[in-house]
Amino acid sequence: MTLTFYVLAITALFASFLKSREKTKIALKKAWKAFENILPQLLSILILIGVMLALLTPEQISSLLGSNSGWTGVFIAAAIGSITLIPGFVAFPLAAALLESGAGYMQIAAFVSTLMMVGIITIPVEIQYFGKKATLIRNASAFVFSLFAAFVMGVVLS
Repeated sequence: MTLTFYVLAITALFASFLKSREKTKIALKKAWKAFENILPQLLSILILIGVMLALLTPEQISSLLGSNSGWTGVFIAAAIGSITLIPGFVAFPLAAALLESGAGYMQIAAFVSTLMMVGIITIPVEIQYFGKKATLIRNASAFVFSLFAAFVMGVVLS
């Protein structure tokens, strides 16, 4: 499947190049600049993931976030997700790595959903734009919804 996407991308790039060399060059330069902008974030997250997976054994991950950890593991994962600021394109590979290391589906669902929806670190900025009450309601609602999503994942995948 990945090979298919590479072939499609190269074919589309070649077709674009044939249609307009100048526009294709401009687009490639913009894409490179975008890549340069996300590269520091991506590298730091990859290093963080590597260090975390090197320090924690699969048994430790399984005991903290495994399916046997139950709701305690869900709350641990939700708390970590709520205070962590990781872009989405890194969150999903991290979730896959944690699953392969023994984490449970319910726990990873809580982690990823709080990671994407709850922003403890960004609360000061959010308060400036939306006010304290709206920010707290939004974050609390997102946290509760994340727990509900984890529960649904646990029911569906168990």
